[in-house]
Amino acid sequence: MKRPALPSVIGALLILLYPLLIWFAHGRVEPRMLALLLVAIAAARLLTTHMDRKLRWMGLAALALAMPALYWNALLPLKLYPVAISAGMLALFGYSLVKPPSMIERMARLTDPALPAYAIAYTRRVTQVWCVFFALNGSIALATALWASQAVWSLYTGVLSYIAMGVLFGAEYMVRLHVRRRHHA
Repeated sequence: MKRPALPSVIGALLILLYPLLIWFAHGRVEPRMLALLLVAIAAARLLTTHMDRKLRWMGLAALALAMPALYWNALLPLKLYPVAISAGMLALFGYSLVKPPSMIERMARLTDPALPAYAIAYTRRVTQVWCVFFALNGSIALATALWASQAVWSLYTGVLSYIAMGVLFGAEYMVRLHVRRRHHA
């Protein structure tokens, strides 16, 4: 198995730790300096040569939010990065519902190119569920960025949203096993 490139690993770590780093640095470091963290995330995203073109928007979103934070020394644009990621993922998954195959079907075909009809319908439904998740997650991230304390924003975007994502992954996996058993029985 090929090891991931260092920029990919660094970028993934920065994204995962981003809300917690913002929370920890708040009041200790100027937002302008924290914006450099977002620039590092953007650089890691944009410099990863094997990254899918459809995902380059993540790096561009990071740069777009870092610029006002650098210019106005403002924290709010930095707190909007998780909102931008949820909005972008919602757009990506939602577009795949309009222009099939759905995002989850595309992922499923990587391991099983000959999906049966029931699996195609199932992957479409799972894509719809992820769209709802991204809409809710982005809305909560926006609400905490605008109206909650730094600690609440960091707790939600850096811990609770990942737990919710993990619960959704786990629940979907259990449902998938049930659907497979039902169709293979």
